[in-house]
Amino acid sequence: MKKIEAIIKPAKLDGVKDALSALGINGMTATDVRGFGRQKGQIETYRGSAREVSFLTKVKIEAVVSDAMVGPVVEAIVKAARTNGGQIGDGKIFVTDVADVVRIRTGERGETAI
Repeated sequence: MKKIEAIIKPAKLDGVKDALSALGINGMTATDVRGFGRQKGQIETYRGSAREVSFLTKVKIEAVVSDAMVGPVVEAIVKAARTNGGQIGDGKIFVTDVADVVRIRTGERGETAI
């Protein structure tokens, strides 16, 4: 099993959710997060004065999937989250190993608990 974490632009959340649902991904977590990478922030104007905002608003999506689903899930996220032409700030995807999953309600373990 693998945990897929994707940091994306907030405007792309619905498209990514729909793409993952089409693959049969039944559960995911979305969290509002703030951060920066190569984008290095942006200049915003508030009440006539400009100021630099170094932490940008993003959304982190997390899903645990079987090893066989990693490729299709990553591709679906890339297609749904990429802007036209691909731009700095489109996001990142992290894939990590998951040792075990336990469904609290039933006590199921492993892939059946996903």
